[in-house]
Amino acid sequence: MFEKILIANRGEIAVRIIRACRELGIQTVAIYSEADRESLHVELADEAYCVGPAASAKSYLNIPNIMSAAVMAGADAIHPGYGYLSERAHFAEVCEGHGLKFIGPKAAVIERMGDKAEAKKAMQEAGVPVVPGSEGAIADEAEAIAVAEQIGYPVIVKAAAGGGGRGMRVAYNRDELVRGLSVAKAEAGASFGSDVVYIEKFVEEPRHIEVQILADEHGSCVHLFERECSLQRRHQKVLEEAPSFALSEDLRMRMGQVAVQGATAIGYTNAGTIEFLLDKSGAFYFMEMNTRVQVEHPVTEAVTGIDIVKEQLRIAAGEPLGYAQDDVKLTGHAIECRLNAESPEHGFRPSPGTISAYHTPGGYGVRVDSAAFSGWTVPPYYDSMFGKLIVWGRDRNEAIAKMRAALDELVVGGIATNVEFQKSLLADPMFVAGEYSTHFIEKHFLPLFNRK
Repeated sequence: MFEKILIANRGEIAVRIIRACRELGIQTVAIYSEADRESLHVELADEAYCVGPAASAKSYLNIPNIMSAAVMAGADAIHPGYGYLSERAHFAEVCEGHGLKFIGPKAAVIERMGDKAEAKKAMQEAGVPVVPGSEGAIADEAEAIAVAEQIGYPVIVKAAAGGGGRGMRVAYNRDELVRGLSVAKAEAGASFGSDVVYIEKFVEEPRHIEVQILADEHGSCVHLFERECSLQRRHQKVLEEAPSFALSEDLRMRMGQVAVQGATAIGYTNAGTIEFLLDKSGAFYFMEMNTRVQVEHPVTEAVTGIDIVKEQLRIAAGEPLGYAQDDVKLTGHAIECRLNAESPEHGFRPSPGTISAYHTPGGYGVRVDSAAFSGWTVPPYYDSMFGKLIVWGRDRNEAIAKMRAALDELVVGGIATNVEFQKSLLADPMFVAGEYSTHFIEKHFLPLFNRK
């Protein structure tokens, strides 16, 4: 096992990784920007190094400074968390070049899965169902029109290097496609440094289902069942559940087997997530693969009893999984609410500032992953999520009741949060019935919430 790990991240995920390392007797090294000097992950780590000013480009994305900190600290591995450098193949290569183990898959796999068009091709070759669409990147407007007419409208234009909903446009006819193509390319170029796009059939009112996999460096791969991630706003997840209310046992097993099949075919190692779109008929299609730990990993931990971050560390250290698929059991139901410093009543405007009071709920089956504390100032430079509230119940109804009670107990003073928004979402009859898709919040729930 490793002796010392540098955590190339901040916030709640850095705290989460530090806790896992402590349990395994591993020393930790934090990095921080000038804006995060008083943050919790800095206090909890055994060592901490400032890697630059507030701007992420000059700190949390500053590879030379991060590597300097790792070398000075004598770290023997780097955990990238999620976001930032976690899916940068170049960073994984730099780590290996400095003799540091990158806790994640190999750089070549990150690069291949990071290109959505190439990822789709790889999964198709592995026998994983994919959404009908272009064979790779779209060269020009004429090709886009030809592909759209072949697969049928509506279609969606996607940035090959995209994420977070940027570089995406839906088109229901030829004119919308022509306009959307130019806008998507421009947005993709500005956001990702590449204007390469591809086209897929747009699956209407789908569910977003993702399957967690773990693969060691000895050829073993298992899935940890699925997460329901359909509750989204502007392609950003709001609330996640495990397992999905929409899946039969047969469909659950088929999706899990397909995910393992795809991961094995590309030589994947460590923790990863294969994301699918599920249509109303029960057909599912590969969407993308996330080559890192996910924000919503705690709900999977809750229903399987497997600590995903500790497994990441064990796998990266060369240890075998030590269990087979039949050993992974699904028990109960878990829900995660993302806690954001934002004002839903004002268009989800970010709400940085000092937390004047902070109390987290507790009790059986209640977990809080957070970097917040009373007196901490939420900086305006980063993502607004300051924590996650996770509950586990014997079934979905118990989990919903437990989450409502936990949100009622949660106190965050001094800043605006999305707590009341989450409460309203959990009380919505359609949510309670499990009748929702990826468009539920924006088409059904937000109009109701805004009238309150």
